[in-house]
Amino acid sequence: MKTKLKEELDSYINSKVKFTPYYKSMKHIVSSALFEEQLQAILSSFEKEECNSAKSFKLYLDTVIINMQSKITKYKPSLYFDGENVKDIENQGFVIPFYSDEAEEIYVLLGIIKKTTNDNDT
Repeated sequence: MKTKLKEELDSYINSKVKFTPYYKSMKHIVSSALFEEQLQAILSSFEKEECNSAKSFKLYLDTVIINMQSKITKYKPSLYFDGENVKDIENQGFVIPFYSDEAEEIYVLLGIIKKTTNDNDT
């Protein structure tokens, strides 16, 4: 997983891929293809259990992501990367590594991973 996350970050930094806004009206928060793929898999697994669980998870996740820039100092450096510009959001048992591109004032959602007890090894 660590390799896939690093590939997404490298793609963004080297402008190999155009990342899409998390919401169309929000140009300062973008998501990688890996994040979108993982999020859809999580939502699908919730929908199999109960549709309301998926809606509740997504609504709370949206709130956290929309407000992330105002709470940037609260997030810890990422377990998956070295450096200050990548941090982790922990939300409802998941970890969302994101890159803070200060020059462009953009936050890049790199992935969303189920939190485990051995996240340092992933």
